[in-house]
Amino acid sequence: MFTVQQDSVLRHPGYLNFAASRVFSSLSFQCVAIAMGWMIYDRTHSAFALALVGLCQFLPMVVLTFVVGQVADRFDRRRIGLVCQLIEAAVAGILAIATWQDWLTPAGILVAVTIMGATVAFERPTMAALLPSIMPAALLQPAIATSTSMMQTALIVGPSLGGLLYGLDPVAPFAVAAVLFLVASINVISIRMEWAPTKREPVTMASVFAGVSFIKSRPVMLGTISLDLFAVLLGGATALLPMFARDILHAGPWSLGFLRAAPAIGALVMSIVLARKPLTTRVGAKMLWAVAIFGMATIIFALSTNIALSILALLFVGASDTVSVVVRSSLVQLLTPEDMRGRVNAVNSLFIGTSNQLGEFESGMLAGVMGPVAAGVLGGVGTIIVVLLWTRAFPDLAKVKTLQG
Repeated sequence: MFTVQQDSVLRHPGYLNFAASRVFSSLSFQCVAIAMGWMIYDRTHSAFALALVGLCQFLPMVVLTFVVGQVADRFDRRRIGLVCQLIEAAVAGILAIATWQDWLTPAGILVAVTIMGATVAFERPTMAALLPSIMPAALLQPAIATSTSMMQTALIVGPSLGGLLYGLDPVAPFAVAAVLFLVASINVISIRMEWAPTKREPVTMASVFAGVSFIKSRPVMLGTISLDLFAVLLGGATALLPMFARDILHAGPWSLGFLRAAPAIGALVMSIVLARKPLTTRVGAKMLWAVAIFGMATIIFALSTNIALSILALLFVGASDTVSVVVRSSLVQLLTPEDMRGRVNAVNSLFIGTSNQLGEFESGMLAGVMGPVAAGVLGGVGTIIVVLLWTRAFPDLAKVKTLQG
């Protein structure tokens, strides 16, 4: 059953189209990602190749971040989302044809990953900046929580669906993803809202880097975002799931799908809990404890040789990470003025991408040198050390009582 606030969110004009666009896009991306990850490792048996997948997603985000912020603050964000999802549909369709005709090489996969990384660099911060334009401030927090629940459902279904489809036919996950990206694009352009062009001030160095300056001037926001960055950057053992599934747990692509889904299941459960019982007291301290639990769960996962224990550890990884996600997302959206949301969300997206994609590269490189187990343990220990350092570097972080800081 929905709460009164959640019911109001779902009934608000435009919200369901917004949520559907994000969910179908995420579902499609997960299908493609798990298929590409399994395919490139199956063909190369190389941890370095897995590391390159993360790097190819990360580099476009770094290059495009400040362009994205300017574009998202100057043009209709729905149309930006539409263009991105149409490009993603085209890439997925080409991957389906290339796989069917046996044209797809590891180099081709990396090219596709790079293009997808570029479109995601535009799509994610733009869509995040779009939500406050749809929802009134009073409904923004439950809207974020409800959207998070839906996105986590997609993250559960997507990897499992991708693994299942790949097990049936390697062409299938790419073909299905192409169709779902098209469904997402129809929903994003159907969002009902009044869009008025913003005043287009001259592009200057100050305006380009305004998002960085804004975050830097708010130590609590900077501490929250950077904590999440370094914790996930170091604790990125989940990027090595194809290696763990095949070489440590001796499982196939279907099991890999369930392993990929486990963090999302934990995240979904936690997001539902937070939607019904929001963090209202000792928010900063709870977030720090959650990140420490993330590190401990990563260590347990890395040491596990039992698939049931591995899945359990990944459930805790996802649940603890969601606490940080909700705190960060709420602070960014609530404390940022409308005319700067594109630039601030672009910087925030860069932090997220750094932790995820660069974390995949770092984990893959470490695994290539010392093996996946040692790399995972080292990353988990590093995450716990980061929590201890941030407690001292950002003393006000532990004192945050509410999401309004």
